[in-house]
Amino acid sequence: MINKAVLDQARVRRVPKQFSWIDHKLVQDGYVKRCNVTSLALYLFLVTVCDAQGLSYYSDPKIAENLAIEINALYAARESLIQQGMIAYQKPLYQVLALDVATALIKPKPQEALLSQGGEMRTLAEVFETLRNRKKV
Repeated sequence: MINKAVLDQARVRRVPKQFSWIDHKLVQDGYVKRCNVTSLALYLFLVTVCDAQGLSYYSDPKIAENLAIEINALYAARESLIQQGMIAYQKPLYQVLALDVATALIKPKPQEALLSQGGEMRTLAEVFETLRNRKKV
């Protein structure tokens, strides 16, 4: 067994005043393996800037600038994270989602998740309610 000892006592990490964390499930549940580097960079950025509810309203151009990527690469990375169940997006709002395997693997049909019966766009709250109800079944 390896004995662990702090290497630099003056620089031990502490929870900062602003809210931010990275869940171990990112590695343990294989999310890292399923994402490319650009998607992981976007995820790290969003985790860093989000509030306690996982919400961020950074604009796409500002995110692309911060990550030094083209806007189309941002769109592809965002879609990848949405498909993996890692984030939700409804312009202009991003939400970093809990990495819960049970909910991350539920992939509703786009029309079911995003459109109401009348064909109108649904709110993010309505989409999550659909997912919660589906999980209970």
